[in-house]
Amino acid sequence: MSKRILLLLLMSVLLTACGPEPSWENENVSVASNRIMADNVKAVWTLDDGKASEAGKGTLIRIEIKKDDGERIDKFELNHEKLLHLIVIGKDLAYFNHIHPEYKGDGIFEIENDFPAGGEYRLIADFKPAGGDSMTKMEWVRIEGKRAEPVPVVPDASLEKIVDGKRVTLSIDQLEPKKESKLTFTLADEQTNQPITDLEPYLGAIGHVVILSEDGERYVHVHADEGQATGPDAYFETTFPRSGVYKVWGQFQRDNQVFTVSFVVKVP
Repeated sequence: MSKRILLLLLMSVLLTACGPEPSWENENVSVASNRIMADNVKAVWTLDDGKASEAGKGTLIRIEIKKDDGERIDKFELNHEKLLHLIVIGKDLAYFNHIHPEYKGDGIFEIENDFPAGGEYRLIADFKPAGGDSMTKMEWVRIEGKRAEPVPVVPDASLEKIVDGKRVTLSIDQLEPKKESKLTFTLADEQTNQPITDLEPYLGAIGHVVILSEDGERYVHVHADEGQATGPDAYFETTFPRSGVYKVWGQFQRDNQVFTVSFVVKVP
């Protein structure tokens, strides 16, 4: 056999060995393509009667989580100790409730809520499908019944409130849209003004903060900075998406009781 033929055979073997095998890059792309993305998920909301709650009787809220093609999502990951967080807020932002529906299986969550009056309410669900991203789905619902007198959403002149014997002060380092801001809640006893240093973990953190714009369209679920102690200060990082008026709800736990404090701020 000539040297030329041997050389050609050797080159053929080498080229075959270096053929198009699956690369890590291609595998990563394939894995990423199967991830459940927020744009491909929808929440179907059902209220059992759509009426303001009577004394001792709540209104059943049913949430069905599906993909756009109709396939139900049946597995979820714990997110701040719960499979799904449901925030219910009145149109004038006066009513606020943070609850955790029971998972019934097959992508369905249910819980009763006591709607205090007729009118429009914003329903906001936070959840994380297994193998997917954390996501938020929102819906306006109309509740029948006598409406309460609307409460104007006016920025607070002072960011200090008294709630259940606790003096809570909010400070924000920079109140500008699309810039990272640090929210600091400082808690003290109303009577003695002594710092409160025995806060208990709430949903796995020192506290929990929800922010909603005046029109109910821009929602921010704020996570606490990690490694915090038990007060008197609680720190949260967030970004206000644009200029406007926002309401901020902070939730904390002490003596096994959760309490909520709210502030209205204007982002110039």
